[in-house]
Amino acid sequence: MQPVYKRILLKLSGEVLAGEKGHGFDFDTITSVCEAVKKLYDMGVQVGLVVGGGNFWRGRSGGSMDRTRADHIGMLATVMNSLALQDTLEQLGVEVRVQTAIEMRQVAEPYVRADAVRHLEKGRVVIFGAGTGNPFFSTDTCAALRAAEIKADVILKATNVDGVYDKDPNKFADAVKFDVITQSEVLEKDLRVMDSAAASLCRDNNIPILVFNLSDPENIIRAVVGENIGTLVKEG
Repeated sequence: MQPVYKRILLKLSGEVLAGEKGHGFDFDTITSVCEAVKKLYDMGVQVGLVVGGGNFWRGRSGGSMDRTRADHIGMLATVMNSLALQDTLEQLGVEVRVQTAIEMRQVAEPYVRADAVRHLEKGRVVIFGAGTGNPFFSTDTCAALRAAEIKADVILKATNVDGVYDKDPNKFADAVKFDVITQSEVLEKDLRVMDSAAASLCRDNNIPILVFNLSDPENIIRAVVGENIGTLVKEG
């Protein structure tokens, strides 16, 4: 199998790492995801990775808490997930660096674009933690931003659905799946592939997004070698 992308940005939700438990870590699930990343690593694909924190905390979990403080807690949750992924990947023999947008030098490197690119060029997986370091921005926006900064060929957005639909397929039996759609259409139709800031950033920087189901982690490999899975979101 030959990869069709040289450098990717893989976006995982935090909930994925919880598996069927729904909260915290499910290490069988984490291992299966990391084994797929290891295959990309062995194929020579350069992998940047952004993970959410929803298995521990979501901003809306804060109730009446100040939004900025709630978002900072969420950023710390993404760092915990980043470290768990790092540990599992290293046990599989993968060289990994975690970089965080909020400095915490005792546990990870601070995010520096040039350092991240150098790690990728040396074949290391780079995990970007703590989102953008700013409240009011999602980890989807972080994925779009980091993809633009490292000049990723594509964002692979692993989700719990098998692509982009014209409406929620879990609620509507007649929902229609798109094979290809533009970011402009996503924004116009409010399809919520990513939040609007992330989708706009991808559109403006011509970064394609491949949305697919992570129920089988091998789909990550299928996506990278160009198999017809999920929905490709791109302009033109």
